[in-house]
Amino acid sequence: MQRLGIVTQHVQHLLIARCDSNMKSPPSIGAHAIDESLSTVGRVVDVFGPTSQPYIAITPVETCSPAAILGEKIYAK
Repeated sequence: MQRLGIVTQHVQHLLIARCDSNMKSPPSIGAHAIDESLSTVGRVVDVFGPTSQPYIAITPVETCSPAAILGEKIYAK
């Protein structure tokens, strides 16, 4: 399990997370994103921004409440 970063925004049905600065490589497109309780949050659909600390766009699953996940740490499965 790889730590992705922290969810910072909910924009146009996507969750946006800022990658940790110590991440060796960004997650692959299609990777599952999970929270600290190991519940599936969504799937990575895009990686964008500066290469030193990119952003990740995640399509949330229907059971995920975007308001509840803001500010939370997420991980790649």
